[in-house]
Amino acid sequence: MVRVGSLFSGIGGFDLATEALGWETAWFSEVNPYCGQVLAKRWPGVPNHGDITAIDFTTVEPVDVLTGGFPCQDISVAGKGAGIAEGTRSGLWAEYARAIRHLRPRLVVVENVRALLVRGISRVLGDLADLGYDAEWQVLSAAAVGAPHRRERVWIVAHANGVLPPEPRRARNRGTKPNYRGDSPARWHDTHDRQTQPRLGGMFDELPHRVDGH
Repeated sequence: MVRVGSLFSGIGGFDLATEALGWETAWFSEVNPYCGQVLAKRWPGVPNHGDITAIDFTTVEPVDVLTGGFPCQDISVAGKGAGIAEGTRSGLWAEYARAIRHLRPRLVVVENVRALLVRGISRVLGDLADLGYDAEWQVLSAAAVGAPHRRERVWIVAHANGVLPPEPRRARNRGTKPNYRGDSPARWHDTHDRQTQPRLGGMFDELPHRVDGH
């Protein structure tokens, strides 16, 4: 069974999606009391570790997949545009990165608003690369899955270097690397190239069972 750790869980949107794949939520991290009540009702018995800044991830159950949409207030065009900076809500990305560093999941899934492309994606990709993860990303709208509105979001899927078989890795690396942090293994992808869209789903095909040793 694939075990999933859920950061910035909200009312469990990510977790409903991973549950539909047949995966199992191991734990949550959600600080909002109302959201916590929703999670407790929908997933009774699944622990909520609460405030991500207070979690000692060395004591948390390791997982195969780590998911989360970190706060967008300082990235969104509706905000002040501070980006991912220390002391901001969106700066909680640093806590997400800390969780990755300690838990070493096989896959990481990150979601945020489209404006991340110009207000912090280089920081996210650079941190993932420093932690030993390769990544690809694209913009998907709610309309792409049938909703009557656009609501565009950036989706990033990262995997520990060397985990996937050679053929998917060769296909992914056709992009051009941005100059954001030295010789990073992450690759830049054209978010409007529809030929790249099936690749994100294919990254999960290699997870039929729990991965030990992470």
